Amino acid sequence: MSDDTALKHTPLDALHRELGARMVPFAGYAMPVQYPSGILAEHQHTRSAAGLFDVSHMGQVRLTARGGKPRQEAARALERLVPAALEDLAPGRMRYTQFTNDAGGILDDLMVTAMGDHLGLIVNAGCKDADLAHLRAHLGEVCEIEYMESRALLALQGPQAVAVFSRHVPEVAQLAFMQAATWTFEGERLQISRSGYTGEDGLEISVPGHAAEALARRLLAEPEVMAIGLGARDSLRLEAGLCLYGHDIDTTTTPVEAGLTWSIQKARRSGGDYPGAEVIASQIAAGVSRKRVGIRPQGRAPVREGATVSLPGGSAIGAVTSGGFGATAGGPVAMGYVAAEHATIGQALELDLRGRAVAAEIVALPFVPQRYHRN
Repeated sequence: MSDDTALKHTPLDALHRELGARMVPFAGYAMPVQYPSGILAEHQHTRSAAGLFDVSHMGQVRLTARGGKPRQEAARALERLVPAALEDLAPGRMRYTQFTNDAGGILDDLMVTAMGDHLGLIVNAGCKDADLAHLRAHLGEVCEIEYMESRALLALQGPQAVAVFSRHVPEVAQLAFMQAATWTFEGERLQISRSGYTGEDGLEISVPGHAAEALARRLLAEPEVMAIGLGARDSLRLEAGLCLYGHDIDTTTTPVEAGLTWSIQKARRSGGDYPGAEVIASQIAAGVSRKRVGIRPQGRAPVREGATVSLPGGSAIGAVTSGGFGATAGGPVAMGYVAAEHATIGQALELDLRGRAVAAEIVALPFVPQRYHRN
């Protein structure tokens, strides 16, 4: 176990250690990368039953329009920083979007939820300080920006996740994918969304930090639930074709290059007043020079981030941004960017695996079917 005295700790830190987790530094926190059962078992359990993840390192932010103005005013203000249309977001509904810079590059990706008189934002752990500064610099005069540091965030993911949680809060079964609501459980106010980052059905539960361990223990006592670490979280999201900030998306990639145009509503695709709007509109209209693609290497050896992608026996056309072993896909999987003229399903490739050329091909994303609960 590494020395983590300088790291922050989530409210579940003691529970992770009690469960035998291997703790590693991640985004300034001591986080569990795996438990004694191992990453492969944790991955497979989440796909077949229910996995419990501690994602309390993520940033939870409450955005409220100043002067008692309605939530739509906060949404209108936030639209100045992201490509998504938010003013029309119905109560309890969520949208995925990105903070962009003037070149259309992605500063961070985030979830936005319309809740009563405010917007709830979930931002990445490694970006939350910069995101808060960004929000305060651009929206501070019109919005109250509250970092909900005292709250924890749990993710219960898998085909049995909702059934398990319904034993404690039956109403959660009414939620559809990308919908959220609040309920009181054992005297604590929970905000629960039907969402997650594994490709499976599931829930994310925002809970007061002081009550997080008790809730986690209640869920882990259910026979279907297993504690899951960062290792399986990464392999699950990769199989689901989901981007990881700092790897598959960053300030050098635009939402269009990353295949995230679906997250930009039609009314916003031809322009807007958010940073990089002209660049993004131009790329939507005229195309891009490179695209994110799914890649299936041959053999059993995973090809990791940074590996060069080439045409067979030819020149380099891109690079791998995420790679690993897909337990459900049954072999190595990867994502990366390649020149747009070669970004077609079935395109043969060669990948550099520590100096050895490995045959691969471009395949459709996701690598395994996403099983979100859509009404």
